[in-house]
Amino acid sequence: MALRPVARRAVPDQVFEQLLVEVIDGGLRPGEALPSERELAETLGVSRAAVREALQRLTQTRLVEVRHGGSTKVRDFRRAAGLDLLGSLLVRNGSIDPSVARSILEARLAVGPAVAALAAKRQPAGIAELLHHAADELAGAGDPVARQLAALSFWDVVVDAADSIVFQLMFNSLRATYEPAIEVLAVLMSGEVGQLDAYRGLADAIGSGDADAAREAAENLLIPSTTALMNAFAELEKSR
Repeated sequence: MALRPVARRAVPDQVFEQLLVEVIDGGLRPGEALPSERELAETLGVSRAAVREALQRLTQTRLVEVRHGGSTKVRDFRRAAGLDLLGSLLVRNGSIDPSVARSILEARLAVGPAVAALAAKRQPAGIAELLHHAADELAGAGDPVARQLAALSFWDVVVDAADSIVFQLMFNSLRATYEPAIEVLAVLMSGEVGQLDAYRGLADAIGSGDADAAREAAENLLIPSTTALMNAFAELEKSR
């Protein structure tokens, strides 16, 4: 394991982050037993209490489990973890992992049109007005980050209209992953949020209750930027 002493700042967080990276990058393999709290504390130069707190967080994120007899085993995060791990996977060591970014874009393209179609099918009262108001907020946003936040607010309305708790929780997780990297991604996503007519077309389709039209409108909005970004991330992966 490539562990190193931890600076005396937000110590449990840093212990958690180091162990998380080891699990994700394979330094700690599925089924492998973690060193004891005492050994980890000595290696990292921190208190056992800090190690214990970090291990509790790893357990909560389903990256490790405590086995009978007290040993702590690493789990296969690809089988055990949930969407709450996406943020840690997307931005590591201060840079975006292009393969994770690609996966998020693929999920967004698959889920977005389905959510839009469901919103149109359920067509809650006043949805067209709410969506056009959100589009107006997007049109009035003054900088790239503000436009990204306004676009997220537009999709907030769409997801609410779909009235699906699973889609809502998925959207929450994707948004929580996206927002910490929003300043970087705002430039890459500027083309999409500039398509005001496409947003208004999606608002009209949902407001009309036409699920097929809503699905198509969402695809028309999402596909161009998704394709461009996935090509860019593919090239970035090749260069690594």
